[in-house]
Amino acid sequence: MEIYQIVILTIFFSLVLLEILFTNFFNKNGQRTKDGVVEFFSFFQVLFLAQPLAFALAYGLTDMFAPSVKGLISDWSIFAILGLLLIFDDLAQYLWHRLCHSVPILYNLHRPHHDPEYLSIRVVYRNGLFYYLLMPGLWFAGILFYMGSGAIYFFYIVIKQTVIFGAHTDLRWDKKLYEIKWMHPIMWVLERTISTPSTHWAHHGKHASDENTHYKGNYGNLLFIWDMIFGTAKITRKYPKEIGVENLFDAPASYQLLWPIFKAPGSNKQPD
Repeated sequence: MEIYQIVILTIFFSLVLLEILFTNFFNKNGQRTKDGVVEFFSFFQVLFLAQPLAFALAYGLTDMFAPSVKGLISDWSIFAILGLLLIFDDLAQYLWHRLCHSVPILYNLHRPHHDPEYLSIRVVYRNGLFYYLLMPGLWFAGILFYMGSGAIYFFYIVIKQTVIFGAHTDLRWDKKLYEIKWMHPIMWVLERTISTPSTHWAHHGKHASDENTHYKGNYGNLLFIWDMIFGTAKITRKYPKEIGVENLFDAPASYQLLWPIFKAPGSNKQPD
């Protein structure tokens, strides 16, 4: 295991500990037995199977078919390489995320992430195996690593995962900062730059009738700027009344983890 992976897992489990101390971590709203099962297995299949496999395949295929690009960007500036990563990893993930909410058959890959009636650090890695295997950003990241992104990629991915963890956590840290008057200008910039709990929780809101729900938008992972640019942003600084999906079939754990190997009735639908 690389040092950057240890750092990411340390941050992850630090937030787990904070949620245990300050939230109902083990007894979330509407929690079902299958939620714990899906979260346990998705954690391991994403971190130790899907992500490493997609990254390694991209690296290996580039070495096989385009060996001349090895180390091509290794002497580029930090900012140039970060720019490539933001475009080919973070923007690519924004577009993939948005596509999965737009194409019913692809929504099956992402449905597990929206199925629980709560948000928490527990939900971060909760997606189907093939959601990650098919994620373009992971493949592009593997190619860029072959091309020489190196330590800059390690720095970038730690920052990105930290922001994603912070947007999902039940600690709702932005709510407290909004209450501090002198922080208002800073929060105005921050909420338009990166994903925050209130903007991401809106994406997980259950009811379209809730003015603080926006599950057809707020797709950004690291940068919320993409939502601002492409017109999918909604900022309310408030949290939706309920989390989850409405008017959809009950999703078994097997379907959530391994669609399309395991299917479920109605699995060609998505929220309206």
